Amino acid sequence: MAGINTPGWDGLDFDEHDPDLIDELDIAFRQTFGTVQGATVLEYLKRRTIDQPSWIPGQPADIGPYREGQNSIIREIIARIKRGDIENVRH
Repeated sequence: MAGINTPGWDGLDFDEHDPDLIDELDIAFRQTFGTVQGATVLEYLKRRTIDQPSWIPGQPADIGPYREGQNSIIREIIARIKRGDIENVRH
């Protein structure tokens, strides 16, 4: 079974091979960010990342990919919240 210590890309996507873990994490994200405080934090993170340009003229060329990496984390949180809705969880 793949895990975080598995060499290569498989080590980064270890949870994608365990449907039960995926469901558990999705529900946990939904419960965490489904609170008033969680929604406040998520809104703050969105304003600081995906609501801002990834790159603007005058910045170093390598800032765009770095910023898109930040954005992808917030997009994953949002996707997991949506998947964590009990009606969407596989059983």
